[in-house]
Amino acid sequence: MKVKICGITLMEDAEAAVSGGAWAIGLNHSPDSPRRVDPEAAERIGAAMKRKVEVAGVFVNAHLDEIVDVADRDSLTMVQLHGDEGPTFCAEVSRRTGCKVIKAFRVRSPAEITAARAYRTDYHLFDAYRRGVAGGTGSTFDWDLVAGRRGGVPAILAGGLTADNVGEAIAAANPWGVDVASGVESAPGVKDHNLMTSFFAAAARAGEIQRDERDRRRALKRMRRAVAHGRPGG
Repeated sequence: MKVKICGITLMEDAEAAVSGGAWAIGLNHSPDSPRRVDPEAAERIGAAMKRKVEVAGVFVNAHLDEIVDVADRDSLTMVQLHGDEGPTFCAEVSRRTGCKVIKAFRVRSPAEITAARAYRTDYHLFDAYRRGVAGGTGSTFDWDLVAGRRGGVPAILAGGLTADNVGEAIAAANPWGVDVASGVESAPGVKDHNLMTSFFAAAARAGEIQRDERDRRRALKRMRRAVAHGRPGG
């Protein structure tokens, strides 16, 4: 199970995330976020981590030129768009930066899951909706909504995940990956390394169960096809 640790503000937290097995880290550039990273720290972290892990810059309704500038300065490999950005804007971010794009959706009903189909980005991230807050709320939502989605874009599940509930969340939503910020913190933007270790372990266990279930379903499907074509075995 892929794990993204978001809201990194300190080099030591980035290093701990990588050591723990993170697939990606997130550097938040939203001015309104309590996890906004200092620009100089972001530059140092990105330069040090870019060959070890995916480095995602998180933006909320930022100007395209700003995103392009920060992507270059911070050595970003991914851009996460967490505002009201449309499909065309997302495509232009990809073209101008050369980065993979994560489009985030704040979910409160099936409508947001359906709306995501219009976005052909590299990843879709589904977070909890809270009025007036772009993300990082520590709130969860109905994970079953993600399980029922259509489309081939990999899904990243976010919103109030902790070591205690990430296994249940993965079982319900069947995501490609998970994203955590507040669930592994001692304070906004400051990670608790013990909580990160516990989160990685819980996500890995749930990922193994998810993989075993997927393999079981594939084997059953092969058996059914074999029976349909008159062959006795798989």
